[in-house]
Amino acid sequence: MKTKLRYLGASFLALTLLGAAQTDQNSPRVQERIQKEVRHELVMLPYFGVFDNLAFKVDGTSVTLLGQVSRPVTKSDAENSVKHIEGVDKVDNQIEVLPPSPMDDRIRIRLYHAIYGYGPLEKYALGVQKPIRIIVKNGHVALEGVVDNVGDKNIAGIRANGVSGIFSVANNLVVTKPDK
Repeated sequence: MKTKLRYLGASFLALTLLGAAQTDQNSPRVQERIQKEVRHELVMLPYFGVFDNLAFKVDGTSVTLLGQVSRPVTKSDAENSVKHIEGVDKVDNQIEVLPPSPMDDRIRIRLYHAIYGYGPLEKYALGVQKPIRIIVKNGHVALEGVVDNVGDKNIAGIRANGVSGIFSVANNLVVTKPDK
């Protein structure tokens, strides 16, 4: 009888600890840690550049990868680096690999020079990770990322629209310090 009670007590304790561990994994603190580590892993990818746009969502122990990349290796590297983060049980890789195109490659280079080589926007070219992402798919352009003010957002859009060979420009830049 004592053995059965000990066994039941040990089983109850194990289930309680398991439940506590599962609850802890859904805590805001754990999710915040996972978000920080995912962000770090994505920024540290070797082939992640100005022509790639990566985003993610964390839901409990699941991470969903989003965005567009110009190289297939960046998609697989992103998934592999996030899979190994402690606390991540599932990775849903929805990153789109942009189709290879010499025309798009030429547009990317011209856009880079038009935006980052223009005096008022040169400050964004200083860091290792450029805040303005240039996404080109079949001649259609999307500007993603962040800028300091509405003027910089508008200038980047105007500069992008001035590049020849582009069919459309979607200026999705987010302003971090809105004008008052």
